Amino acid sequence: MTIWRPSSSITVKAMALIWQDDALLLSEIHDDSGRVTGMRPLGGSIEFGEPWRDALQREFLEELGTRITLLDNYFVMENIYDHHGVTGHEIVFLCHAHFTDSSYYRMDTIVYEVNDDTMGTAKWITLDELAAKGLELYPGGLADRLAEPQGVTRPGRLFS
Repeated sequence: MTIWRPSSSITVKAMALIWQDDALLLSEIHDDSGRVTGMRPLGGSIEFGEPWRDALQREFLEELGTRITLLDNYFVMENIYDHHGVTGHEIVFLCHAHFTDSSYYRMDTIVYEVNDDTMGTAKWITLDELAAKGLELYPGGLADRLAEPQGVTRPGRLFS
């Protein structure tokens, strides 16, 4: 198992908010012992000179082998956090999206390639289920942002 630590510089990421009814597609985040401590939307780092929308498409092609349709509504969050005593700092573009291949909505669990030697697991989970399991939603503050009635507007029901 690879032990991950945050970069010592600010990273810029793009993540997709993909909904199925009230469930959001989220990837498991593990601590050093392999225990799931939280979940986050799928996406990844933006490369230098790459527009964030292009980065999000690239990440889904690389990790899942599929395309997504990005919707117009997006927002940006700053996330300063501690991970095993190391401070991380990221700027995250979060964009509502949906799969162009509807078969992903019929999968309970989606296994994807994080990099050459690591696989990730994503699941459909409601924010209430996440809270009931005692898991954090990353980036920090995202759960509150999604819960704001006047805040982030979710797209309508796309698939069941």
